[in-house]
Amino acid sequence: MSLSPEGMSLGPTFHNMTVNECFQSRSTVLQGQPFGGIPTVLLLNIILWVFVLLVYSFLRKAAWDYGRLALLIHNDSLTSLIYGEHSEKSSPSEISLEMERRDKGFCSWFFNSITMKDQDLINKCGDDARIYITFQYHLIIYVLLLCIPSLGIILPINYIGTVLSWNSHFGRTTIVNVSTESKLLWLHSFFAFLYFLINFANMAHHCLGFVPKKNLKITRTLMITYVPTEIQDPEIISKHFHEAYPGCVVTRVHFCYDVRNLIDLDDQRRHAMRGRLYYTAKAKKTGKSMIKTHPCSRLCFCKCWTCFKEVDAEQYYSELEEQLTDEFNAELNRVRLKRLDLIFVTFQDARMAHRVYEDYKFLYCGASPQQSSVTTIVKNYHWRVSHAPHPRDIIWKHLSIRRFSWWARFIAINTFLFFLFFFLTTPAIIINTIDMYNVTRPIEKLQLLSSPLFFPLSLSLSIFGSYSIEHFSSFPSRSSQNLIMVHKCYIFLVFMVVILPSMGLTSLNVFLRWLFDIYYLEHATIRFQCVFLPDNGAFFVNYVITAALLGTGMELMRVGSLFMYSTRLFFSRSEPERVHIRKSQAMDFQFGREYAWMLNVFSVVMAYSITCPIIVPFGLLYLCMKHLTDRYNMYYSYAPTKLNMQIHMAAVYQAIFAPLLGLFWMLFFSILRLGSIHSITFSSLSFLIISILIAFSGIFLGKFRTVTEYEPEEEAETVFDMEPSSTTSTPTSLLYVATVLQEPELNLTPASSPARHTYGTMNNQPEEGEEESGLRGFARELDSAQFQEGLELEGQSQYH
Repeated sequence: MSLSPEGMSLGPTFHNMTVNECFQSRSTVLQGQPFGGIPTVLLLNIILWVFVLLVYSFLRKAAWDYGRLALLIHNDSLTSLIYGEHSEKSSPSEISLEMERRDKGFCSWFFNSITMKDQDLINKCGDDARIYITFQYHLIIYVLLLCIPSLGIILPINYIGTVLSWNSHFGRTTIVNVSTESKLLWLHSFFAFLYFLINFANMAHHCLGFVPKKNLKITRTLMITYVPTEIQDPEIISKHFHEAYPGCVVTRVHFCYDVRNLIDLDDQRRHAMRGRLYYTAKAKKTGKSMIKTHPCSRLCFCKCWTCFKEVDAEQYYSELEEQLTDEFNAELNRVRLKRLDLIFVTFQDARMAHRVYEDYKFLYCGASPQQSSVTTIVKNYHWRVSHAPHPRDIIWKHLSIRRFSWWARFIAINTFLFFLFFFLTTPAIIINTIDMYNVTRPIEKLQLLSSPLFFPLSLSLSIFGSYSIEHFSSFPSRSSQNLIMVHKCYIFLVFMVVILPSMGLTSLNVFLRWLFDIYYLEHATIRFQCVFLPDNGAFFVNYVITAALLGTGMELMRVGSLFMYSTRLFFSRSEPERVHIRKSQAMDFQFGREYAWMLNVFSVVMAYSITCPIIVPFGLLYLCMKHLTDRYNMYYSYAPTKLNMQIHMAAVYQAIFAPLLGLFWMLFFSILRLGSIHSITFSSLSFLIISILIAFSGIFLGKFRTVTEYEPEEEAETVFDMEPSSTTSTPTSLLYVATVLQEPELNLTPASSPARHTYGTMNNQPEEGEEESGLRGFARELDSAQFQEGLELEGQSQYH
């Protein structure tokens, strides 16, 4: 591929240095490949994508219902315990039965994802899923519109240029092929600005749909911290607000307790209860069952060792349930002594809550809140007041972590990640090291696999490591965890994928040296020329192709989750434990991580949409494949997630930022190729400044989103307001109380269990009539034909 020194405005020495500097981290990929290796990478990814889909189609049902875990979320009824192991047709959940009946063929899940109605997905996954797929729709329509000028105007202009020879097939499609004397470069600068304006309007239109049925920002409940733990009477809190804020009516005051141990004991006890119910019912059908209770019993078939001997399953789980129930009740009685300095206060309407919130809003600035006769008791001058998240958004176990411990852990974890990525920012380092030792020379036919496949894999491992470590931060809510992840992952990915590789840099360490070291400053021009070398765009086109096909295929496969799932099943001790693992394996959909991944690829497409327009249709391919993959995963593989609007607004801000990269790249091109005093350079700089002003005014002043204040509707029952194990329709999760402290269902356990007599909550004991009614319902379920059919089904399909 030839390159004219005149066209690049560089001497031979500068040209050679540029090529060596920019291609040292990916020399095994782009050199010598026709059309930048794009046809080969595309064909290879199609083959691998088809292979992954076939493997997944086999695994999703053969591998213990791995591909439909979200349809097996726990329901504590006895029928679903047995019959629901392989099918949820008998489950009382609201999942569409039509979709379940259609999920029969080998690849029927793929066509179901395409033909699935949006309303079916929203009904199951909630309002956050609606906003997420709407966001994807807006990006798809936007990139589809970009294909028209990119392929119909910019690409022909680039191709008819005269800088590169006709043998440079891919290079002729880039802006490098346009002469610096051509007036057509004005169109590139204009379209870069036009792309930003269209994207800004597109995101503004998307934000109009943000106003939900119930505005979560204007809530009737406030979360208050630093409340003295000596206060046990909620009337004191109510009295303070009544006196300090006349007219404000407090309807509920919820104290928070340290329930970490209680939640763990409750989960273990419920598991033991399900095991006892399972084997009690099975004994009536097939007689007594024997099991091995050691986790490694599958590794040893010898019965001579004491730890691997078989025991009566029903007796084992009965004794285990009784032991755990005693421990649970003892911990339940101690919970009152473990009060936290955090409370939730619910007012009669949102205006009252907003009035109190505004009074405490500027407490950091030295303002004093309203006083009352109990101020010296409640010490409200120390309080920190904020709007309460949705009860389903709160991670109750993490509320008990002290703030100093939380901040110490958060700082330590992020310091570790910073130093890790400071020296190892991009996978280009590893590729470069491989080249240094000539590892790929003996297998030159596999050179094409080095970067297009290894680069996204390295990104996946890096983000997965960051995401896994982030769980140790113990965020108090899922929204805060996802918000940190969406910003951290996006910034990391943009540096790793767009900025550093484009400039031929391999790590953040080198980037900072380039910024501040004198030696690097003297060679700044050489670095920026990397952005506009002909084959540089091919590297990113290959990356987008790989993300669109192999990347989305691996998102379906979820190898890490499959490994953990199969490992847990392998070390399970009994059939009820395996049922429990299947029903509790589905995790929350990680909107923060998925937003970051999607917007990273979108940023790559926008950065090179002008200089390398052929990348745009592959960006459209990625967004379509990502949309189909996420539809399937949200419906079949992940549990519904409740978040606040900040996550989705953060994604909007990042989407607005993406076209600015294209404007930056156009400005750099103008400075390097045309000079800093050229009219196109001034035009590019003006467009960039105007775009930044529009973006910041829209983000910080809210001009792109008009939300009229309105009175929020009364709290209504939603898909998130049903306890997963509840057999009634009471929306108990609207209470700001940990689930383990709420009233449990009463018809789960027979009266013959000695461990059941103390089952209750802190303040409520079941009435005798209710308990007898529940037991009668349980007895009827035991004798039901559906349950007996389920037992036969379970006996015919044991775990292998």
